[in-house]
Amino acid sequence: MDIKTIGLASDHAGYELKQYVKQYCEAHGYEYKDYGTYSTDSCDYSDFGHALAQGIESGEVYPGIAICGSGEGISMTLNKHQNIRAGLCWIPEIAHLIRQHNNANVLVMPGRFIDNAMAKKIMDEYFSTDFEGGRHQRRIDKIPIQKK
Repeated sequence: MDIKTIGLASDHAGYELKQYVKQYCEAHGYEYKDYGTYSTDSCDYSDFGHALAQGIESGEVYPGIAICGSGEGISMTLNKHQNIRAGLCWIPEIAHLIRQHNNANVLVMPGRFIDNAMAKKIMDEYFSTDFEGGRHQRRIDKIPIQKK
Protein backbone atom coordinates (compact mmCIF):
# COMPACT_ATOMS: atom_id res chain seq x y z
CA MET A 1 0.00 0.00 0.00
CA ASP A 2 1.25 3.44 -0.89
CA ILE A 3 0.76 5.45 2.28
CA LYS A 4 0.68 9.21 1.92
CA THR A 5 -0.57 10.81 5.12
CA ILE A 6 -3.07 8.73 7.07
CA GLY A 7 -6.36 10.51 7.70
CA LEU A 8 -7.91 9.88 11.13
CA ALA A 9 -11.46 10.46 12.31
CA SER A 10 -13.52 9.41 15.30
CA ASP A 11 -16.46 10.36 17.42
CA HIS A 12 -16.36 10.57 21.22
CA ALA A 13 -16.68 6.78 21.61
CA GLY A 14 -13.68 6.24 19.34
CA TYR A 15 -11.52 9.03 20.72
CA GLU A 16 -9.45 6.91 23.13
CA LEU A 17 -8.67 4.26 20.51
CA LYS A 18 -7.78 7.03 18.04
CA GLN A 19 -5.20 8.27 20.53
CA TYR A 20 -3.64 4.80 20.42
CA VAL A 21 -3.78 4.85 16.60
CA LYS A 22 -1.75 8.08 16.66
CA GLN A 23 0.90 6.34 18.78
CA TYR A 24 0.90 3.43 16.33
CA CYS A 25 1.38 5.81 13.39
CA GLU A 26 4.24 7.60 15.11
CA ALA A 27 5.94 4.30 16.01
CA HIS A 28 5.75 3.19 12.36
CA GLY A 29 6.87 6.52 10.90
CA TYR A 30 3.47 7.31 9.34
CA GLU A 31 2.37 10.92 9.13
CA TYR A 32 -1.27 11.53 9.97
CA LYS A 33 -3.91 14.24 9.90
CA ASP A 34 -6.61 14.19 12.55
CA TYR A 35 -10.03 15.33 11.29
CA GLY A 36 -11.53 15.17 14.79
CA THR A 37 -13.10 14.78 17.22
CA TYR A 38 -10.60 16.11 19.71
CA SER A 39 -12.15 15.01 23.01
CA THR A 40 -14.56 12.56 24.63
CA ASP A 41 -17.37 15.15 24.59
CA SER A 42 -20.49 13.83 22.87
CA CYS A 43 -20.50 14.59 19.14
CA ASP A 44 -21.78 13.33 15.79
CA TYR A 45 -19.66 10.74 13.96
CA SER A 46 -21.03 11.89 10.61
CA ASP A 47 -19.29 15.28 10.84
CA PHE A 48 -15.89 13.64 11.13
CA GLY A 49 -16.60 10.83 8.68
CA HIS A 50 -17.49 13.34 5.95
CA ALA A 51 -14.36 15.40 6.71
CA LEU A 52 -12.15 12.31 6.38
CA ALA A 53 -13.86 11.22 3.16
CA GLN A 54 -13.33 14.68 1.65
CA GLY A 55 -9.66 14.55 2.67
CA ILE A 56 -9.22 11.26 0.83
CA GLU A 57 -11.21 12.39 -2.21
CA SER A 58 -9.14 15.59 -2.50
CA GLY A 59 -5.87 13.65 -2.28
CA GLU A 60 -4.86 15.33 0.97
CA VAL A 61 -4.63 11.97 2.79
CA TYR A 62 -4.49 8.27 1.91
CA PRO A 63 -5.57 5.93 3.43
CA GLY A 64 -7.90 6.65 6.34
CA ILE A 65 -8.69 5.15 9.72
CA ALA A 66 -12.06 5.86 11.31
CA ILE A 67 -13.47 4.84 14.67
CA CYS A 68 -16.84 5.18 16.38
CA GLY A 69 -18.49 3.12 19.10
CA SER A 70 -19.69 0.28 16.89
CA GLY A 71 -17.83 1.33 13.77
CA GLU A 72 -21.11 1.14 11.87
CA GLY A 73 -22.24 4.77 11.90
CA ILE A 74 -18.96 6.25 10.70
CA SER A 75 -18.63 3.44 8.14
CA MET A 76 -22.08 4.21 6.74
CA THR A 77 -21.19 7.89 6.52
CA LEU A 78 -17.90 7.25 4.74
CA ASN A 79 -19.46 4.87 2.25
CA LYS A 80 -21.95 7.54 1.11
CA HIS A 81 -19.01 9.05 -0.79
CA GLN A 82 -18.55 7.62 -4.28
CA ASN A 83 -14.79 7.09 -4.06
CA ILE A 84 -14.62 5.72 -0.54
CA ARG A 85 -14.44 2.03 0.30
CA ALA A 86 -14.57 1.84 4.08
CA GLY A 87 -14.43 -1.57 5.72
CA LEU A 88 -15.36 -2.33 9.32
CA CYS A 89 -12.84 -4.65 10.99
CA TRP A 90 -12.90 -6.30 14.38
CA ILE A 91 -10.35 -9.06 13.63
CA PRO A 92 -7.19 -9.09 11.47
CA GLU A 93 -8.63 -11.55 8.96
CA ILE A 94 -11.29 -9.02 7.95
CA ALA A 95 -8.61 -6.32 7.59
CA HIS A 96 -6.73 -8.65 5.25
CA LEU A 97 -9.77 -9.24 3.07
CA ILE A 98 -10.89 -5.61 2.84
CA ARG A 99 -7.46 -4.79 1.43
CA GLN A 100 -6.90 -7.90 -0.69
CA HIS A 101 -10.37 -8.11 -2.26
CA ASN A 102 -11.98 -4.68 -1.80
CA ASN A 103 -8.98 -2.31 -1.97
CA ALA A 104 -10.45 -0.52 1.05
CA ASN A 105 -9.12 3.00 1.43
CA VAL A 106 -10.52 3.43 4.95
CA LEU A 107 -10.06 1.02 7.83
CA VAL A 108 -12.92 1.34 10.32
CA MET A 109 -12.69 -0.06 13.84
CA PRO A 110 -15.32 -0.36 16.61
CA GLY A 111 -13.95 1.64 19.54
CA ARG A 112 -16.20 0.05 22.15
CA PHE A 113 -15.48 -3.54 21.13
CA ILE A 114 -11.72 -3.90 20.59
CA ASP A 115 -8.71 -3.06 22.71
CA ASN A 116 -5.36 -1.58 21.70
CA ALA A 117 -3.75 -5.00 21.23
CA MET A 118 -6.44 -6.06 18.76
CA ALA A 119 -6.30 -2.67 17.01
CA LYS A 120 -2.54 -3.18 16.52
CA LYS A 121 -3.09 -6.60 14.96
CA ILE A 122 -5.78 -5.19 12.69
CA MET A 123 -3.64 -2.25 11.57
CA ASP A 124 -0.60 -4.48 11.04
CA GLU A 125 -2.66 -6.69 8.75
CA TYR A 126 -4.31 -3.79 6.93
CA PHE A 127 -1.04 -2.01 6.17
CA SER A 128 0.82 -5.17 5.15
CA THR A 129 -1.79 -6.47 2.71
CA ASP A 130 -1.80 -5.51 -0.96
CA PHE A 131 -4.79 -5.35 -3.27
CA GLU A 132 -4.95 -8.49 -5.39
CA GLY A 133 -6.57 -6.84 -8.42
CA GLY A 134 -7.81 -9.11 -11.20
CA ARG A 135 -11.42 -10.19 -10.78
CA HIS A 136 -11.69 -8.00 -7.69
CA GLN A 137 -11.07 -4.83 -9.70
CA ARG A 138 -14.07 -5.60 -11.92
CA ARG A 139 -16.25 -5.82 -8.81
CA ILE A 140 -14.87 -2.62 -7.31
CA ASP A 141 -15.54 -0.79 -10.57
CA LYS A 142 -19.23 -1.61 -10.13
CA ILE A 143 -19.52 -0.08 -6.64
CA PRO A 144 -20.03 3.60 -7.55
CA ILE A 145 -23.48 4.55 -8.77
CA GLN A 146 -23.33 4.75 -12.55
CA LYS A 147 -24.80 7.96 -13.96
CA LYS A 148 -27.12 7.43 -16.91
